[in-house]
Amino acid sequence: MKAPTEIVDLMFGNDAYSQWLGIERVKDGLGTSHLKMQIRKEMCNGFDIAHGGITFAFADSALAFASNSHGIKAVSIETSISHLAPLHIDDRIEAVAIQKHRSRKLGHYEVEVRKSDKTLVALFKGTVYHTSDEW
Repeated sequence: MKAPTEIVDLMFGNDAYSQWLGIERVKDGLGTSHLKMQIRKEMCNGFDIAHGGITFAFADSALAFASNSHGIKAVSIETSISHLAPLHIDDRIEAVAIQKHRSRKLGHYEVEVRKSDKTLVALFKGTVYHTSDEW
């Protein structure tokens, strides 16, 4: 079985969107993922704050990396996010995904997104389906 870092290497290498976001991988672990990135001007909306889809995509990438780390391909089947604070150009953010439950077919994860000063900016929850395919 491949190690979590090997699996995320494969995923990230083919993930043009996560690369466009400028995601930096801090730590790949079994059932967990820690990521960082910086908000850029082209990520902001008409209110001059980061578009909610940016925070969502960032957390979704953490979910994907954490949920696939066991060596079985997993796909999201339900996700939700609560946006708690705005993000602005040049803000540095971190996402930490943690596995809360895992069965043979389903997994449940929570992702906290925080600014570099540790302000909580979003809470993301995701449920994944484990396929029968191995990495």
